[in-house]
This record gives sequence, C-alpha cells and structure tokens, in this order.
Amino acid sequence: MLLKMKFTQQRRVRLAQGLWLMSWLAVMCGTFIFCLGVYLKTELIRRAEVMENSEIHVVPNILMMVGLASIGTNWVASRVCQDSLDAARFPRWKVFLLAWFVVAALICFLLVAVVVLSYALQGRLEESLKVGLRNGIRFYKDTDVPGRCFQKETIDRLQMEFHCCGNNNFKDWFEVQWVSNRYLDYTSKDVKDRIRSNVDGRYLLDAVPFSCCNPASPRPCLQYQLTDNSAHHSYEYQSEELNLYSRGCRQALIEHYMQLMNSTGPGVLSIILIQLSVLVSLRYLQTAVEAAMLLEDPEGESEGYLLEKDVKETIEEIKANVLTMLKFGQVDSSTTEVSPEGEGEKPAS
Repeated sequence: MLLKMKFTQQRRVRLAQGLWLMSWLAVMCGTFIFCLGVYLKTELIRRAEVMENSEIHVVPNILMMVGLASIGTNWVASRVCQDSLDAARFPRWKVFLLAWFVVAALICFLLVAVVVLSYALQGRLEESLKVGLRNGIRFYKDTDVPGRCFQKETIDRLQMEFHCCGNNNFKDWFEVQWVSNRYLDYTSKDVKDRIRSNVDGRYLLDAVPFSCCNPASPRPCLQYQLTDNSAHHSYEYQSEELNLYSRGCRQALIEHYMQLMNSTGPGVLSIILIQLSVLVSLRYLQTAVEAAMLLEDPEGESEGYLLEKDVKETIEEIKANVLTMLKFGQVDSSTTEVSPEGEGEKPAS
C-alpha cells in the first residue's frame, strides 16, 4: 500500500470534520473561479469588435466549466464527509467515489492548463488585436454601413479609456481615411487636391480623432496638421509629447488582458492545492472507513492509504483494464474456423 496511515475512531472523526470544512472552502473557490471566468469572458466580449479571432476565449471558457464542476464535486465531498461515520449511509457513496476522484483529478489538470494557456496564448492575443484594431481604424468612418455603425464609438471609447491612440501609435491614423465622405465638401479645392494626390483616391490627413487627445497636455489639443510645425504657434512636431497619447492601443490592451490573466495565476495555483488536499483527504477517509467496516468494528483502529498497490503496479493495472475495455465485444477469430467443404463453422480443436 502507498503512504499507509493508522486511523483511530477519533482521527477519522477529525479527518471528516476537517475535510468537510475544506470541501466548503473549495466550493467557495469554485465559485470564485466561475466568477473570474465570467469576468474575463465579459471583458473579451466587450472588445470583440477589435479582436480578429476568439481563440483566447478558451481561457475563460475553461475557468467557467471548471468552476461549476468544482462546486458540484466539492459539495458531493461535503456530503460524503457527513455520511462517512454512518455505517448505514456511507456504502451508498462507494459506487460514485471512483467517478468523483476522476473528476477531481481532471479539475486539477484543467486548472494547470489554464495557467499555462494564460501565458502561451499571449502571441495569439497580440496578433488578434493587431488585425482587429487595424480593421477597426479602417472602418472608423463607416457610421452608415450596417454592421459597422458603432465602430467609431467603440474606437473612441477604447482610446479614451485606455489612454492610447491608433494601433501601434497615433501615426496609424495618417494612413487611413477616417473622415466619412458625407462630411467632405467636394467643391473645396483642398479636398479635391488631397483626393487626387492619393493613388487610392482617399482623403488622408496628418490628423487624428479627438479621442487621441491627452487631457494632461497644458495646451488645447492639436488634432490637425500635426506634422506641420509652422501651422501652430510654439509647436514642434518631434518634441510635443503631451498633446496626444503616445501609446498604441494594441500595447495597452495586451497589458490589460495579460495583467488580468497573470493575476489569476497565483489564485488558481492556490485553488489547485486546496483541490488536491480535498482529493487526498477524501481518499484517506474512504479507505480508512471501508477498512473499519470490513473489520466489523466501526470504533476500532483501521488503515488508510492512497493506493492499494505501488505506483508502477497501479499504472500497469489501469493499462490492463483499459486494454480489456478496448477489446470488449470484439470477436476472437481463433475460437472458430471454417471447414474446407464450406459446410459452416465448427469449434477449433
């Protein structure tokens, strides 16, 4: 037996009481994980218009699923603790405990996967935001196009909330026509010249939307003719840092999401330890109580253990059971043979 321990009646009672408290603590942790998943999911949905794909949603999806599973499994563990010292009620849980251990181990594995994915998906998140923000800036002017009506509002709110401008920086706005055609005066010579000077016939400006303005700037915001030093009094394009937000929105959003995901790491690791403690404690409680019942002395001393055999033998046994299950139902060709005359099958000698 692996990690065998002796349990008196008093120790079994204390183990059951401590495990009951730990189970309810794990239920609260499961609730926290579920709420955390909902919060991350909500944050990602809020920015869905500036994200190209939804692969990053796997992290909150797993958190919500694991949170619900943790609530259910640990509630069951608390009920097992209550019935563990009742010889009449405990046997009814024996059938379900194997499934419980499998689910509890799977929860721990998925929680570890969440921590790993939080770091591994950073590259995908960055690429998703890069493409999504580029498209959002390009469609900024399409306030009359179905499906893009709120793109302008989304980008403006995003830049004001995260104190950012453009995809990489404010110069990204110089490369797109962000003013809608309905607000251009095509009788104006300046408008005609700008459109003609561009190969694609777009109205490009060295200007940015109002949402790029930095309220910390001591001077009124300059949005237009940003690269022309002579267009504004006491203005130098290269050194005017406070006028606009200098940070790009992609960097701002990546820092925001990674801070959220990275902050979940220590919390999730702590919950993994609690879940493992519940799993190990319940295994000891189960084996100790079952041993006491076999001895027909509920108040006597019994032995509890984690595995009935050592690790190697347990793995071999599980492997053999899996192979047996895979072979179940298959016809063994060696049990029959066909007669040469074609008269049918007869048992093999």
